[in-house]
Amino acid sequence: MPLNLDDTIVALASPPGPALRGIVRVSGAETALVVARLFRPDEDSVNWPNTKMPRRFTGQLDLPSIIVPVPTALMYWPTRRSYTGQPMAEFHLSGSVPLVEATLEHLCENGARLARRGEFTMRAFLSGRIDLLQAEAVLGVIEATDHAELQKALSQLGGRITSRLGKLRLDLIALLGDLEAGLDFVEEDIEFVTKDEIARRLDAALELLRELSDVTSSRLPTGYRRRVVLAGLPNAGKSTLFNRLIGQQKALVSPIAGTTRDYLTATLRLDSLEVELIDTAGWEDAADVIMERAQVLRAEQVAASDLVMWCSAVDQSDQEKVDDARLRQLATARCPTLLGVTTRCDLQPDVSFVDLGSNFRVSAANGDGIEPLRHELQQQLAGSLGARSELLGTTAVRCRDSLQRTIQSLVHARSTTIELCGDELIAIEIRDALQELSTILGEVYTDDILDHIFSNFCIGK
Repeated sequence: MPLNLDDTIVALASPPGPALRGIVRVSGAETALVVARLFRPDEDSVNWPNTKMPRRFTGQLDLPSIIVPVPTALMYWPTRRSYTGQPMAEFHLSGSVPLVEATLEHLCENGARLARRGEFTMRAFLSGRIDLLQAEAVLGVIEATDHAELQKALSQLGGRITSRLGKLRLDLIALLGDLEAGLDFVEEDIEFVTKDEIARRLDAALELLRELSDVTSSRLPTGYRRRVVLAGLPNAGKSTLFNRLIGQQKALVSPIAGTTRDYLTATLRLDSLEVELIDTAGWEDAADVIMERAQVLRAEQVAASDLVMWCSAVDQSDQEKVDDARLRQLATARCPTLLGVTTRCDLQPDVSFVDLGSNFRVSAANGDGIEPLRHELQQQLAGSLGARSELLGTTAVRCRDSLQRTIQSLVHARSTTIELCGDELIAIEIRDALQELSTILGEVYTDDILDHIFSNFCIGK
């Protein structure tokens, strides 16, 4: 996308199609001139071009292709205080499709051009009105599929992440200043900051960065469906439970252990929340090449999951030690896990599930316990698990490598500090970290990065 801020651009800013209200947005240096060619103000709005403050004006649009004048309200921002950092105007008129299209057409005939995807928000970013994290949050608000995603996008749009990373950047700049001041007076043996103080300040920076890095490592773009993986020993009833939850016979079910070799996925709807449910091969040691591949696929799905639901069959109580051993292996993956799901409870209805440590006793065969299990899944995914990342998925994807390089530089700086190496080596690593932080915040960018981000926007935003 060419970074040309001189053109005056126009686009529909409201959803396309018939509506009570349609909004046409104009931005650019020639906004007032373009608007004046079509806008006929009411008597109390005739001085609209001279206003110094953002204001609302009333009047009519004189559109050559429309026989009668079109009543409209003009929202006009005459200075850099607008969203785009340029003079900007919005026509609020009837949401009739022919009227809106005629307005766009005649504005283009009078000096404007149609905006490209995300061009209004890109101008806001380039003029310093918002940073890159906030620009990505605009798209996050548009694409949010549930309340948790919307809140996350609004938080990022409000500058919460920018504030934390900006403060971290200032702290590192201050630390770098202390180090370089000491280098200027190295012959006088003046110590501006001790090695212990350097290590402490680097530890504080690393704590924040690792927190953000942990939640970006497996994030997908905004709007993705949360992933729930069914796991457990072979023949633990996972596939039968999978079929019951999705309401169709998609997984092959057999009393023979190890029937599932590949993984299956299906959409599970939990009220307004759509979940990707994944049935995986039983957790066991690989005995052949095919089984080894099945275990690799299972491990990949577990690692990318938002929640692992561990299933234990009631008639497998004799494998309790094996079950515990596999759970310990699962714990090393550090995945959120829902434990205590006991399947096939219809086979032994009189067994004490308290003794088995069961939180959910279910029977996929007759449907017992399925609704409480669905409710628990919804609560966990819509709660802390669903909002565990402060960064939007699109931001996480872009920032992941820069975060890792920032952490790597600060880890090297800390190691250099502990080893009592020269301050100039510590300063080099901190400078590298600051460069990567600037990339995350959008202070350092390329045309390709901007094109990739803003090309995903809809026109008019």
